This record gives sequence, structure tokens and C-alpha cells, in this order.
Amino acid sequence: MDSGNPWLIPLREAAASPLELIGGKALRLAQLVRAGFRAPDGFCVTTDAYRSFVERNRLTSTIQMELGRKPLDEMRWEEIWDAALRIRSAFLAAPVPPELVGDIAREIAASDPEVRWAVRSSAPAEDAEGRSFAGLHESRVELMGSESVLDAVRVVWASLWSDAALLYRRELALDPTSSAMAVVVQGMIHADCSGVAFARDPLRAEADRAIVEAVPGPCSDLVDGRIDPDRWTLSRPSGVVLEWRPGDRGAESSPVPLLQPADLSILMRTLLDVEALFGWPPDIEWTDRHDNLALLQARPISSLPSAEEDTRAWYLSLRPGAAELARLCDRVEHELIPQLSREIEGLAGKDLEGCNDVELADEIDGRRGALSRWRGIYWDEFIPLAHGVRQLGSYYDEAVRPRDPYEFVGLLKHAPLAASVRNERIVALAGRLRESAALRRGIADAVGRESEVEQRAALERLAQLPGGREFIEACHELLHGVMDVCYEGERLSGRLDFLVRLLLTLAERDRGEPAAVDDAGSVHELEQRLLAAVGSARHDEAREVLRIARVSWRLRDDDNLLLSRIESQVLRALSLGLERLRIAGRLGGEIALDAEIAPIVATALREPSQERMAIAARARPKAEPSEAAGGVYPRQLIGQPAGPGLATGRARRVRGAEDLGRFQAGEVLVCDAIQPTMTQLVPLASAIVERRGGMLIHGAIIARELGIPCVNGVSGLVDRVRDGDLLTVDGGLGIVTVGPPDFDLESKR
Repeated sequence: MDSGNPWLIPLREAAASPLELIGGKALRLAQLVRAGFRAPDGFCVTTDAYRSFVERNRLTSTIQMELGRKPLDEMRWEEIWDAALRIRSAFLAAPVPPELVGDIAREIAASDPEVRWAVRSSAPAEDAEGRSFAGLHESRVELMGSESVLDAVRVVWASLWSDAALLYRRELALDPTSSAMAVVVQGMIHADCSGVAFARDPLRAEADRAIVEAVPGPCSDLVDGRIDPDRWTLSRPSGVVLEWRPGDRGAESSPVPLLQPADLSILMRTLLDVEALFGWPPDIEWTDRHDNLALLQARPISSLPSAEEDTRAWYLSLRPGAAELARLCDRVEHELIPQLSREIEGLAGKDLEGCNDVELADEIDGRRGALSRWRGIYWDEFIPLAHGVRQLGSYYDEAVRPRDPYEFVGLLKHAPLAASVRNERIVALAGRLRESAALRRGIADAVGRESEVEQRAALERLAQLPGGREFIEACHELLHGVMDVCYEGERLSGRLDFLVRLLLTLAERDRGEPAAVDDAGSVHELEQRLLAAVGSARHDEAREVLRIARVSWRLRDDDNLLLSRIESQVLRALSLGLERLRIAGRLGGEIALDAEIAPIVATALREPSQERMAIAARARPKAEPSEAAGGVYPRQLIGQPAGPGLATGRARRVRGAEDLGRFQAGEVLVCDAIQPTMTQLVPLASAIVERRGGMLIHGAIIARELGIPCVNGVSGLVDRVRDGDLLTVDGGLGIVTVGPPDFDLESKR
């Protein structure tokens, strides 16, 4: 090993190395070894090696491009995840400097060939007091051979740019571009018992007690949440056991504690000795027992109160571990979604008109409570389930190393999304309309009428035509079934005018529409590619990742529609309550339907003696044409490339239900975000431009399926584009040109 180029430093020699070179984890391990504590032997790959890897492969430009589309503090989580995935793919495809390849190969060759290796992160900023990056960077265990260790080093380097790590750095106002990553490589100790221990209770720092947790086998099973640990609470002054809770391990649970009093005594003494060495109460990972006890790492307890609070727990909740994700997947699929669906059917089937005022008030309160409860479940369980797709993305890219980092999405094709099933029914109904010129003329007559009275009369005439009544009944079935949703606070179930206008547009449009994108290979071919890449020993693991991803892909779309249907049922009851108050002469003025006014309306219905009242509800402002600063509009808008292709069309901003009805075929759909409640418009669009960013948000998914160019993540979008602006959307580069394309300008000179 060249001492003038310290890319590898043995842990036994690293105690005097600077933190910036080997990172906090490696430095503390080296200091523990120097102080006489037992730890697995190994070496550190320094930050100099990381910087050389980045420089030689010109990865800085990739990082700058991905993080330079907009300021990090303006990027949504989905956009950060996309940028992180593309950076990770670039890292995995880049070759390791040959000097480092040789150094690692020599270190591995000099060890026992039966040794299995653990490769873990050791960033300089990692696990400092008040700044715990625990769980935010990758690690790999049970590795054999220098090639697998090198691959793992690349994975750990890339995890410096993971979505969770970037979010955490943003929270702490750390500059990610100045970050670097060292890596700890250690031989693994295979013991029958491992665990973690805290010198103070992380949840009650003021209590003078310590916590020990243990699981059979490796510590990674505890840290990753795969096995429930035995847990002891110990008195710090005496080491006396105050409480023991056995782990729930199903059939493998035992009434006998995993650790004996002598084991606990050694761990308690070790905690206090490590605390004396570093000057802060530690959180340690350990393995083995008695005199063979070995420390895998030590860091400050991050959850003790500090001057610098952060929201790392929230970021970690967005990327649950494999075991938690599997549990969450089963709960959402088999318990929560069926419960939500049954509750919706019950609410929709209730005869509200037959309720007296007090009963209607109870319905309003109950429905608002249900909406609030399900919104809480949405944030706590539905949103974390979205990581099932992201887990597949990372898993597939690391195993297969595809040229396209989004190739894994092809594994999710043909999932029966509720929005897609609804859209297929709409297209089928438009097909019936296309086959009858008489029905089309009748619909066009109804759509062309301005007043509701004239529209109803035109629809009555339509009902007299052959097939007309059946057509209108099919429309009502759609409206009161899959289209009984809310969009921007308005129920679509009452918008027959919108539906028939959409059907007419679909029926009259040119059938030569863009074909769906043919992803690389069929679903079966991609599955076989993944299984071949991971090897037969990991086939069950890969199939489980696939299963969870497919459930996640489907349900994390369907849940939005189901929540919207709950909201629609709240507004249904509110609308009837407001109408009764208006008829009774107790309500004046126009009130915007909003679930927040539910308690006021319910109270008014229960108190008929109350005087005429005004509900202080904030009416939804009508969207006015926006004006750019100084009347100057940008020539180009920069966003994320979310759907390949190039298209030009007139802009149509969609901000409410009225805009849904005005959208015309061939226009560019400009909006805050495509929601499952509005995807019926997407087949009409020549292109999509969204403020919200991400390759896995609904608009990007639908756009790629239909072969429609899409750019998203455009800051201040709705205020920078006007209805009717000519837009050229380049979904491959992520650029939207406002005004005539450059080649048109050239031809006019």
C-alpha cells in the first residue's frame, strides 16, 4: 500500500487519521481498537479514494446537472429521489480506479478466504453529535471476494447522494456538493447473539438508566427490523435489571432471555467505558458474548435532546426497511384498502334525503371524521408504501446495471390501476358515440347550449334518439360510480356537461394517436433479466421485492381516488345541509363547499331556533389570467425530463373543474400536477407540463404509457404560462419553449 497515496488505511493504524480523511465511523472504531476494545479487523477506504473516483469519471458534472435544475430547497421529495436514482446509476456504471482495485484485491487476498465482509459508510459528517445519519447511507454484509466488495464500495459512495441523505442535508443546511464519503470494510464475526445498547434511554434522557437489545444471529436483523429483539432496561449506577421484555419472534420466541446477567454486566461496563472514552453517552452495535464481545460501531445517541432538532425520523419513514415494507404492503392491500372501499360504498348508498336535520348533522360529522381519519392513515401508511416502487428501482439498477435507470418501470406495466379502468370505460363509451352520427349531433347540440335549462332540454331530445337513453344512463352510471370524486373541491358526479363534452371530443378526434411506449423488453424478459442478475440463491428475495413494488404501484395510485371519493361523500352531505338552511331562510350568499365548514353546518342543523347565520367560509378564488413580472414572459422553462418526445401545442392551464371541461384535443396540459381524478384528459393532450416533479408521479407514468412528451418540476409554472401560449415540450431534455420553435423563427427571417 502506497503511503503517499493513502486510499486504504488499516483500522488498527487509523486512530490518528483526520476525520475528513476516514470519517466518523472509521475514526471511532480505530480509537476503540487503540483503547483496547475488541472490534472486527478491517480497513478504511478514504475520502481521497472517493474524490479520485468522482474526478476520473467526471461525476461532478452529473451531480451538478441533477441538483442544478432548481435549488435543493425547492425540490420535492419525488424530484430529489429521481435525481438520486440517476446519480446512483452513474456511480454504479463508473469504473473504480485500477490502483484501488489492486489495493482492495491485495487486502482481501491476504485474509482468510472464508471471511465474509461488511462494507459500511463513514462520511465525515456522519453520526456527529446532533447530526445522526443512521440509516440514511447504504451498507452491505455477507460479501465474499474483492469484486463484491468493490461493488459494495460503489454502492456506499453513491448513497452519499440518496434521497434521504439529500433531504437530511437540506434540513441541516449542509452543502451536499462539499460532501465526501469514506468506507469501512471489516471482516464479519458470526456469533449466536448480537444487538444494540444505549448508555441512556433514548426516549427518557433524564432517567438514569441504560437500554440493551439483543437478537439471535447478526445485528443487521435487528437494525433492519427483521427480528423483534429482547429488551432490557438497566440501572446506570448499579447495572441492576429494572425490566426485561422478550422479543416476539413467533414460533422461535423463548421464555428464556437471550442474555444472562454476566452478559448484561459486561455490556453495562462497556457502555460506561465507551462513554468515558468519548465524553458522550453512546449508542453501540455489538456482537458475541463474554470476553469475545466485539463492538461494530459507536456513536452519540441521536435522539437525546440537542440544540439542533431535525426531522430525520420522517425521512426514514419514507423508506421503510424490507421487513416493515412487507408488513405495510400486506396491511394496506388486505386490510386498509378493503376497509376504505367498504366505507365508501356504505356512505354512497346512504339515503341522505330521508334523514331529518339532526340525522343529517350526524352524517356530516361522521363523514368529516372519516375523511380526517383516512387522511391520517394516508400520511402514516399509504405514503410510506410508495417506497415499494423505489425499493425495486434501487434493487433492479444495482443488480442489472441497465443503461436506462428507469428500465425497472417496465416490470410494473399492466397493473390494474383504478384510474386506468375508469379511463377504459370512458373510452369505450366514446366509442359507442363514435358509431352513431345522430348521437354525436345530439351531444354537440347539448354541449353548445349555455344555460342549464337549454342543456337539459337538449339531453331530453337526445334521450329520444335510438340508443340515446341507454347512452345517458351509462353516463350517469359513470358519474355516480367511478367518477364520484372531488377535483379541486368540486364533485364531478354532478358534471354531466363535462362528461358528455369529454366523450364528444374523444369520439370526434383522429384515431391516429401516439402508441403506448414499448419499454425495453416484455415484463417476462425483464423479470428473467433481474433473476439472472441476482442469482438463484436470491430468487425468493427478488420476487418479494417485485410483489411489494407491484402492490405499491397499484395501491399508491388507487388510494388517491378512494380518498377523493370519501371527500365527495362529505361534500354530498354538506351540500344537502346548506340547501336546507338556505330554504329555511337561515343562510345567505354563496358558500364554497369545503369540508372545513362541516362543524358549523352540523351545529346549525341541530339548532333550528338559531337566527339567520353567515358561514365564514373562504370561497375559492376564481383563477384569473396570471401576469409575469413586468409583463415579460420567459422564453424557456427548465424542468425534469419525465416523458420522452417532442410536441408543440397551445397551452391550457387546468386549475379547477371548469378547466377540465374547456380542455381541447391537441392542447398542452399545464397544471400543478396530474391527479388520478383528472387523467381522463391525458389522452387528449399533445404534451404535459407540471409544476410538481418526479418520474414516478402519476402524470409522468401516464405520459410514458401513452407516448406523450412530459416535462415536470417547473417552478412557478402556472404564473409563467398563459392559456393559448404556443409551447414546444421536449420531454427528453426537460425544456419547454414558449412561443414559436427556434426553427420557425429562423424561417421567418
